[in-house]
Amino acid sequence: MKVIAFMTLTVTGLISCCSGRALASITYAAGRRQNIAGFLGRARISTFRSPTSTKQPLQQIDQPKSSPDALFARRMSTLMAAVRVRFAPSPTGTLHVGGARTALYNYLVARQHKDGVFVLRIEDTDTARSTRESEESMLADLRFLGLDWDEGPDKPGAVGPYRQSERIDVYKKVAQQLLESGDAYPCFCTEEELEAKRQAAEAAGKPPQYDRTWRDADPALVKEKIEAGEPYTVRFKVAPGRRVEIDDAVRGTVGWDADATVGDFILLRSSGMPVYNFCVAVDDALMGITTVIRAEEHLTNTLRQCLILEALKYPAPKYAHCSLILGEDRSKLSKRHGATSVDQFRAQGFLPDAMLNYLALLGWNDGTEQEVFSRQELIDRFSLNRVVKSPSVFDMAKLRWVNGQHLRALPDENLVPLVGACLEEEGMVKVGAEGAAFVSYATQVAKGSMELVNDAATIVGDVLTYPLEETLASGEADALVAEGLWEMAREVVSAFEANEMPRGKEEDFAALWKAWVKAVGKKMGRKGKQLFHPIRLALTGRMSGPDVGEQIRMLHLAETGATSVVDLPTRIEKLREILRKAPVEAKEPVAG
Repeated sequence: MKVIAFMTLTVTGLISCCSGRALASITYAAGRRQNIAGFLGRARISTFRSPTSTKQPLQQIDQPKSSPDALFARRMSTLMAAVRVRFAPSPTGTLHVGGARTALYNYLVARQHKDGVFVLRIEDTDTARSTRESEESMLADLRFLGLDWDEGPDKPGAVGPYRQSERIDVYKKVAQQLLESGDAYPCFCTEEELEAKRQAAEAAGKPPQYDRTWRDADPALVKEKIEAGEPYTVRFKVAPGRRVEIDDAVRGTVGWDADATVGDFILLRSSGMPVYNFCVAVDDALMGITTVIRAEEHLTNTLRQCLILEALKYPAPKYAHCSLILGEDRSKLSKRHGATSVDQFRAQGFLPDAMLNYLALLGWNDGTEQEVFSRQELIDRFSLNRVVKSPSVFDMAKLRWVNGQHLRALPDENLVPLVGACLEEEGMVKVGAEGAAFVSYATQVAKGSMELVNDAATIVGDVLTYPLEETLASGEADALVAEGLWEMAREVVSAFEANEMPRGKEEDFAALWKAWVKAVGKKMGRKGKQLFHPIRLALTGRMSGPDVGEQIRMLHLAETGATSVVDLPTRIEKLREILRKAPVEAKEPVAG
């Protein structure tokens, strides 16, 4: 019975303007989708209108030149989808991580259903701030994240267009319908009059709410003013005592006293431009949106939107209002906390799947201790029932850690091109085949220490340079000097000059290097840190870094693949010079 009641509510008034197949279509839809009430969700609105009302239902409002039969078929086709969700950004800047999380949650819900649809709608009625450049930037960020949409500005569907600026005629038609049905009325109050009313209300200690001056005005006077061309706004008529409640998937039951909270609010400005909440309600209805997932800052907008939907005889979608994302100081995340836009994170070398993984965790978990998820795992496990009410804190260190996990899990055929592009952008490697072997090996060396793709440039750059003098001058190596650094340095120089030290070009270099280090340790009576640390400092000029043998191999490959490198012979010569300048107790004969 619930299914039949829903379908009657949705299509009342259409039967008279559709062909004979309308009734059969309704019966078929009701029978096939027995769980339709469950996936749509419901808003409880007191004094709900009877579906037998004679006013024109919203389904007849569409693009110009749409025939009733075509319109009915399109609407029914839309309603047959199990889940239709939407991401509706305003193109007034870049895609913030909060918006990216909202897009992700909608994407995951859509992809969990075989016939789920992810709609991208551009809410660009703020003509002063909206730009096409911003829109293109946001779309590029969504593509980077792999959040592909099914319908949108570049993917036409049956319920387009998908830019609100291209739907102004639709909103005006719906506003006219509400005027004719008595759910809205013209208001001729000027800005000066409204400001005076606000000041009077504040002086009396009352909320600054419109006093309904024109709500019950004489129809003849209203007609006279309209015919005289006087400007007016269109206001929604809120019934006294009206209360609206929703069952929010995240926040539970939320309710408002509509009359006391919003009063008679504006639908169309005197310029003819529709206001935000009116556009959203109309679009959600006409686009068949079944679940609205958005930030909690939109929660208060839900009241107006539900009232509009109810007046237009549409059931409210299911709502899920997700908590804000905070900075580490627990204030709302903003530019002062560092990178906040998707494009900034992309430029820093974060991977799309790592970004999605971390964003999903900002308010959701699957009930386990798992923190690293693949995209498919997120699709399989995500549930709005596990999205928490409390705000989440954006932790850059955690994001880097998650990104590192994803980086190290990438197969070489995916990771090497990323590292290569990074090194090329930094001008560190030769382009094409000439630098291919070096890039491939450098990727293997850097992989274990990387958290971001861009870390490769720092790690590889450290290998290619030789800051021994700077390290010694900083005092970092004082302990090694005291423990006999110069003795080990002389042995390294002697072994190189005698061709005893492997130089990285040998086919079995790894085994030869291991054997040479072992032999030096035996000869010098050293092992562990007393052996490895002096060799590292002498050959790399640094106190830490990748495996020394891997660095020596990399230096050999860099001779043909890198644009600049301090090669092994040059390092040995620099080491010999430093030994000549070393304290007296270190100055023993050096080969050459």
